[in-house]
Amino acid sequence: MYHAPTDLDAALDLMAGASGTVIAGGTDVYPAAGAGPVPQTMLDVTGIAGLSDIDTGPNGVRIGAAVRWSTLARADLPPAFDALKTAARAVGSVQIQNAGTLGGNLCTASPAADGVPPLLILDAAVEVSSAAGGTRQLPLSAFLTGPRQTALQPGELLTAILIPPPSAGLVSAFEKLGSRRYLVISITMVAAAVALDDAGRVRDARVAVGAASPVACRLPALEAALVGRNAQDFAIDPAHLAPLAPIDDVRGSAAYRRDAVAEQCRRALRRAASA
Repeated sequence: MYHAPTDLDAALDLMAGASGTVIAGGTDVYPAAGAGPVPQTMLDVTGIAGLSDIDTGPNGVRIGAAVRWSTLARADLPPAFDALKTAARAVGSVQIQNAGTLGGNLCTASPAADGVPPLLILDAAVEVSSAAGGTRQLPLSAFLTGPRQTALQPGELLTAILIPPPSAGLVSAFEKLGSRRYLVISITMVAAAVALDDAGRVRDARVAVGAASPVACRLPALEAALVGRNAQDFAIDPAHLAPLAPIDDVRGSAAYRRDAVAEQCRRALRRAASA
């Protein structure tokens, strides 16, 4: 059975009264099912009013959960969002970018979800709604609880990603490592953002890494060490990578991932500082 409501309240009522799979682009539904049974009941949320909008105001940027990657890549957003827009152009193929959504990427909760590191460096939060509990917000870092796991409760729907106003002068960059350019799961990825003072030294630094731990994460020790440095002085100490827990798999070894992340951090930071 397939439902495609255009009203949020109607969608939440359906979720409260029946079990099924929420789809927002549907690009991962069949791959995730593997050899198992595919969902028999689907709730398509891409037609719900407001969920495909990007709104900018004094409180920051609100990105509807059903905003597609291709829309995000073309959006008129400040330089702090450059990493997110670059990630949008690196997801899958053009066909995937035209169908897949940012909210779907977050709810899939893959450790290699390309949208997560760029959002972490923007201090993003998520908005979730349900018929019984209304609307609540929580940091993205708290929403993602493990591989393929989120803090969504039964009957809840991710409705928006909320990003506070970025600090003045913040510019971001994104680095993705894969075995080819398109249609590839990230081996590692890094999003970094830098704001410089009048002397060209780092005033604000943010770095987040994906595909090298169960959940993408920020590197607070590295961020703190960068403040006050020259814009191109981006030495990476192994201790800065302590929050990571890379694994050995078919795409790369843990040691390779750790080395790759260090180089990606340097590249992303230099690109952001040079923009």
